Amino acid sequence: MSTKTNQSWGGRFNEPTDEFVKIFGASVFFDKILAPYDIQGSIAHATMLQEVGLLTKNEKDQIISGLNKILLEIEAGEFKWSVALEDVHMNVESRLTEICGDAGKKLHTGRSRNDQVATDIRLYLRDQVDGILSEIKRLQNSLLDLAEKEASTILPGFTHLQAAQPVSFGHHMMAYFEMLTRDAERLIDCRKRINSMPLGSAALAGTTYPINRERTAELLGFDRICLNSLDGVSDRDFAIEFLSASSIIMMHLSRFSEELIMWSSAQFDFIELPDSFCTGSSIMPQKKNPDVPELVRGKTGRVYGNLASMLTIMKSQPLAYNKDNQEDKEPLFDTVDTLKACLRVFADMVPTIEAKRDNMYNSTKKGYTTATDLADYLVNKGLPFRDAHEVVGKSVSYGIEHQKDLSELSLEELQVFDDRIENDVFDILSLEGSLEARDHLGATSSNQVKKAIKTARESLK
Repeated sequence: MSTKTNQSWGGRFNEPTDEFVKIFGASVFFDKILAPYDIQGSIAHATMLQEVGLLTKNEKDQIISGLNKILLEIEAGEFKWSVALEDVHMNVESRLTEICGDAGKKLHTGRSRNDQVATDIRLYLRDQVDGILSEIKRLQNSLLDLAEKEASTILPGFTHLQAAQPVSFGHHMMAYFEMLTRDAERLIDCRKRINSMPLGSAALAGTTYPINRERTAELLGFDRICLNSLDGVSDRDFAIEFLSASSIIMMHLSRFSEELIMWSSAQFDFIELPDSFCTGSSIMPQKKNPDVPELVRGKTGRVYGNLASMLTIMKSQPLAYNKDNQEDKEPLFDTVDTLKACLRVFADMVPTIEAKRDNMYNSTKKGYTTATDLADYLVNKGLPFRDAHEVVGKSVSYGIEHQKDLSELSLEELQVFDDRIENDVFDILSLEGSLEARDHLGATSSNQVKKAIKTARESLK
């Protein structure tokens, strides 16, 4: 009999693995992050094995004690990871066998690394989603605080990046609150599909041992069990769905970043970001660069790439498990870390944003942003909207020619375009009048913004 070439699978092999192939094929460099979840799953598996009679109580107790010892070693940075053992699972199992002998060798009864890793990833991702949801909520609370502070602050609302109508800065912040609400809903829904247990699928066909999958699922807090063993070991839909939801969140943060970058520029000068979230230039001493939103905008592409990577990894795989699936972890881990960091920095930064109210107000006056209000005024006076649109267009052209805002035109000048215009028109041509006139559910008046904030705070409780 020759010496085993690998502790977990070497019995069939007659020569050792090439040294570079060992490194090329190893995943322990990155999957060791799953160690706490691997141990959690193993403790539940051992408990179930003892309950169905496949382990004695003493063996189960030895295994659980050994696993807890390993967890402490990992947390203390004392655990010795081995590339030769390929992955987190075999590193833990090898150390467990060192600690408790034959009992450690029995832990793998009724399971495979295929269903083991699928379970570990789900436990990990379930935990991470809960943490991400907490960060989203923290960012939403920051947005609510800023929106409440700026509920009456007038900001030019843009379409096609041209001033369109007056809106409240608070209303603008509440738009991002709504985006994040949808993001949270997608993650909550995604979590339902994450929380399905593949353990017991074994390599691909299930196992001949009398295991109790329902009991293991109960111990691990899974809502349901994967009902097809082939699908159980090879499914990564839940990870792709998470990456998709993460990409949408990053898209929202990137849109927000783009506005913060523009608004903090000298050309807009709508906001001031604190020094602690900006950097300077090594050559231009006057510069204050909005690095945080720029980085978030850049990291969005990274997360998009991770989604494309995972879809590509899965697109041509026949059932069931293939080594390709080892490549699922790095895009997933990177996305989790990137998303959590971006949400955290935004939640910290948003409360520090200082609105330059005068600059916002003066910019809103420049774009004839109350033109629609004048058209609505004429409609209420009996003029068909298309005719009113024509009248206002001509009055705007006149204002441009004479370098006057609509609110700066005299009554006599306005009446040249339509004699229905009376002195009460100036109530709606002011920026304040335009803003407050939009006083219905979902609109931009300060009254509606305050109501929206109140409703939103209730929803976060």
